[in-house]
Amino acid sequence: MKPFRYERAVDAAGAVATVAAHPGAAFLGAGTNLVDHLKLGITSPDLLVDVSRLPLDQVEELDGGGLRVGANVRNADLAAHPAVRSRYPVLSQALLSGASGQLRNLATTGGNLLQRTRCAYFQDSSTPCNKREPGSGCAALEGWTRYHAILGASSHCVAVHPSDMAVAMAALDAVVVTLGPDGERRVPVTDFHRLPGDAPHRDTVLRHGELITAVELPPLPYAARSRYRKVRDRASYAFALVSVAVALDLEDDGRTVREARIALGGVAHKPWRAERAEQALRGRPATEESCRTAADAETADAHPLRDNAFKVPLLQNTLVAVVRDLVPETPGRETPGSLEDAR
Repeated sequence: MKPFRYERAVDAAGAVATVAAHPGAAFLGAGTNLVDHLKLGITSPDLLVDVSRLPLDQVEELDGGGLRVGANVRNADLAAHPAVRSRYPVLSQALLSGASGQLRNLATTGGNLLQRTRCAYFQDSSTPCNKREPGSGCAALEGWTRYHAILGASSHCVAVHPSDMAVAMAALDAVVVTLGPDGERRVPVTDFHRLPGDAPHRDTVLRHGELITAVELPPLPYAARSRYRKVRDRASYAFALVSVAVALDLEDDGRTVREARIALGGVAHKPWRAERAEQALRGRPATEESCRTAADAETADAHPLRDNAFKVPLLQNTLVAVVRDLVPETPGRETPGSLEDAR
């Protein structure tokens, strides 16, 4: 591990000024992702500015019924918060499926969003990786691709974003609040992460020295009818093969979709907002047929790799199942908002 200097921030503005003034500086939160990469030699900042003790650890009510989640709110606390459980159950479910209890007790909201989009080759310094060393190539293209992207990838990178929380937030139209050298900025979470293009080393739209201070969840009454489902290789904690977050607004007949918010995980370099599926469902009864049509529309441009063609039907079937679970008239389905899927 390369030696580095350490400073503890006393306020957000000071932390931003310090990091912005040093090209080799980085923020340190809980460190659940960054410290691993320091040990592996994947990243080597010369200065770490610790922001973990800044007073950004509260969940606060917003005017109109939304919530403001401080960047240092622990994942365990956010998942257990009564307002989140009742008004945004999809978020609780995603957080509970995302990691072990020990990690949830440590990991933060801001840090979760800033997890590196990565695959096994990114963490193996003996292989070429455009995320680790721009221009060196992508070992995954000719390697093991079971977990890799089927949507929005490029010839430069086929890794997928690992966060479960971010998928739920994409479905909820959350907004990331940041503080940078030029002041505060608000970025929709759907625009916060980047597709790889020819610059996969840039995971987000953050500028150097820009610090996440909060995430705001807008008032979305029908988010109370929401669900997160994660499909993985084992029942213990693992990255998603595919995941689906859905919030559904139904007409008075209890079957016709008035509005839908859908986001997908495990399939792209960023949490994938399923706008085609949303459009296909609006104004239609949530029948098996209409859900299949929506799933087909969303995966029409999928480009699976050698080892992950199974992700296309797996994603389609999971999307259909989650939407159908949220329709009360569907026989044999679980109660909307249940946390059962996350256990």
